[in-house]
Amino acid sequence: MTVVSYVLYGLIGGGALLALVRLAMGPSLLDRVVATDTLLVIISAGLAVYAALERDPTVVPVLVVVSLLAFVGSVSIARYVGGMLRGSVTGDGSDLGLPVAAEEREARG
Repeated sequence: MTVVSYVLYGLIGGGALLALVRLAMGPSLLDRVVATDTLLVIISAGLAVYAALERDPTVVPVLVVVSLLAFVGSVSIARYVGGMLRGSVTGDGSDLGLPVAAEEREARG
């Protein structure tokens, strides 16, 4: 291993450690979600660095799965929190998150 690989793995490890500290400290759910998403991105970057330095293409499917997991997890949590913030469902379409102009068109027609 070269000096460059030691530096890269050290930076990735330091970033992962800082993300874990943020995940533990919180204080809110959204802080923890952002920390988890950051940690998954760092894991993806670590896998990509490993695949590039070792010239190992077998890691690429794992990289794709981790990236998809990060994306789907972030979107799911965002929709869940957005639903919590919107409150109760009124049934008039306003809970769908439509722009104001679309809601007005829907109310008229």
